[in-house]
Amino acid sequence: MISFRTFATMFNKLAITLCLCLGIQSAHAQIIKISRTHSNMPGQDSTRTILTDSIYRKSSFLPIPILGYAQEKGWEVGIAALYSFYTDKKKPVPGTRNSSITFVPSLTTKNQYKADIKGDFWTPGNLWHFKGNVRYHDFPLYFYGIGSETKETDKTLLNNKRYKLLAEAERKILPNFYAGLTLQYQHDTYAAAKDTGIYPSANLTDKNGGHATFIGATAIYDNRDNQNYTTRGSFLRLNIAYAPAFLSTRAFWKFEGRASHFFPISRKSTLGLNGVANSIQGNDGLPFYMLPELGSDFMMRGYYAGRYREQNFAGIQAEYRYFIDPKLDVKLFNWHLQPKFALAAFGGTGAVFANRDFSTSQLKPNYGVGIRYFYDEGSRLSVRLDYGVGEKRTGEKRQQGFYLTIGEAF
Repeated sequence: MISFRTFATMFNKLAITLCLCLGIQSAHAQIIKISRTHSNMPGQDSTRTILTDSIYRKSSFLPIPILGYAQEKGWEVGIAALYSFYTDKKKPVPGTRNSSITFVPSLTTKNQYKADIKGDFWTPGNLWHFKGNVRYHDFPLYFYGIGSETKETDKTLLNNKRYKLLAEAERKILPNFYAGLTLQYQHDTYAAAKDTGIYPSANLTDKNGGHATFIGATAIYDNRDNQNYTTRGSFLRLNIAYAPAFLSTRAFWKFEGRASHFFPISRKSTLGLNGVANSIQGNDGLPFYMLPELGSDFMMRGYYAGRYREQNFAGIQAEYRYFIDPKLDVKLFNWHLQPKFALAAFGGTGAVFANRDFSTSQLKPNYGVGIRYFYDEGSRLSVRLDYGVGEKRTGEKRQQGFYLTIGEAF
């Protein structure tokens, strides 16, 4: 969500965030008798935070202020807000996952702005899962070229306007197995802010932008113990989508795969493994802005999103998480708090490559550390601060970045 800020700016963000997390987190809670024993957090007894034979239903609200500076944007101010709730609050069903709505508006001193709304909804008993996203932004980005060997000196600052609509619906058809449909519309326009770098002379498909409407199908296997902070279980998602020519600037296919598995090492520690593969295929050219990218706050942390892009991306990562309960009782105004945290260390590798042109020399490394603060124990929702490090190319500074966001990387 937020990356590549100076350490001082990120430290200030974290301080403000933790204050808000400690002060503004719970909205409503209720305990309803149900024949079940439930434990919220790793490393805790089932009776520590939730009564035996009870199920806990809590809604929460968390705002994170956005404040940072970058040369291409100037000062950026905004807010990232998440509201978490349960759809079965009146008649609880054991195991129902929390639903959430996220809203992220921001603007800059250079008259750039964005607004992003995401919804993630689970019906009682997790029979249906719905996701949605509405986004508009008028924000700059750096374009470095195509491939895995792009150079810092070739970057061009681009102005990008994007409209995006996404809807997904999945139904449980077997235990732990879901199938569903996806619909996505995206419209982009691009223009060089300055006549420098590689973009003005690059031969790119849909160089000035275009639109695509994807119609797709999804298959999911999911037996994780919790979707927010997983300590055991597996997750596998495959999506195939097609953008037909009569609804898009050009016709092409999009393939996405994601898999995770979690091993509990002890009551407080977990090892997670994650793999991602993305590809677009077509016979009538491929829009450059739809090419899979290396780098984000979820995979290959430490790289600028879009520094490397090509027709295919594949990456793997491992993350070790250690839960910490300092057993502190903190009184802040009218709130009585028992803060809990987790430490993380991660590493991985990934590459972008053209069809039939993959080699191990294209793999990029990444590694880093992070900390999480749990602001909603019942749903295991957390604020995440990560520091990721990437490769150092000859004549360039080592690639790195800070990431402050809500929720785990995977």
